Amino acid sequence: MNWSVRPDKRFRLALGSFVEEYNNKVQIISLDEETSEFSAKSTFDHPYPTTKIMWIPDSKGVYPDLLATSGDYLRIWRAGEPYTLFECVLNNNKNSDFCAPLTSFDWNEVDPNLIGTSSIDTTCTIWGLETGQVLGRVNDVSGHVKTQLIAHDKEVYDIAFSRAGGGRDMFASVGADGSVRMFDLRHLEHSTIIYEDPQHTPLLRLAWNKQDPNYLATVAMDACEVIILDVRVPCTPVARLNNHRACVNGIAWAPHSSCHICTAGDDHQALIWDIQQMPRAIEDPILAYTAAEGEVNQIQWGATQPDWIAICYNRHTEILRV
Repeated sequence: MNWSVRPDKRFRLALGSFVEEYNNKVQIISLDEETSEFSAKSTFDHPYPTTKIMWIPDSKGVYPDLLATSGDYLRIWRAGEPYTLFECVLNNNKNSDFCAPLTSFDWNEVDPNLIGTSSIDTTCTIWGLETGQVLGRVNDVSGHVKTQLIAHDKEVYDIAFSRAGGGRDMFASVGADGSVRMFDLRHLEHSTIIYEDPQHTPLLRLAWNKQDPNYLATVAMDACEVIILDVRVPCTPVARLNNHRACVNGIAWAPHSSCHICTAGDDHQALIWDIQQMPRAIEDPILAYTAAEGEVNQIQWGATQPDWIAICYNRHTEILRV
């Protein structure tokens, strides 16, 4: 699930189905501000479940209205009503019938022509996108590999660009080797290990603080806690958020505040934390919401309407007002 950030499409979400077979779907829903109800604007077929969905981070509305999905490959779509059009597939695997599935990707906010993908084949790939952003001309979208690197010793599960140093060149990844690693596109010959799980438990998710690029959050497989890291103090967590009673599935930093983060998990709960008092221990969340009937598996904090948080559980999407 992902919120759109276009100024003219603020109340819009893209949702991907999770069915353990080939045929899956993506649905685009948006709020009718007159009736205050969400309705489906477009639905399209998707091969395999999406491992991530993301709108182009185009807060000014100058690029084509694009959506990316990862699964077996990275695909780019052009949103429309009622039809969303397939633009291109980005495939770095030219000489084989088999592909290493993509676990996640991130779209660079400073330079929307950059997308980074993470894969189970231990690599991260940085793609250059040609979007033909001259308005009024319908250009085909295409992409090429800018660089591919072996990022971890095992599968890579998530990747995220950092806002540090201009916001274009720094990114981090997490993977099955239990480490958080940081890279700089200008110096790819080496990486920095920011954190390693003591038991080498796989790390599944990674999220940068939206306001302060020194902080990031990560979550380990089957863990009930979220680890907050400070890149200036590598290898030692500055906080552990551990009020969940079952494993955590999602983390989302507040788009407008450096000290708030929302976490969601199998205990049906979405929790908002205030981390201002770090490095003192953070005992309890400041807000909690319990989903009626299901494990919360997706959470997204709206960047254009920061008092809205979307969660998914079972077959439901709910919008929570903070």
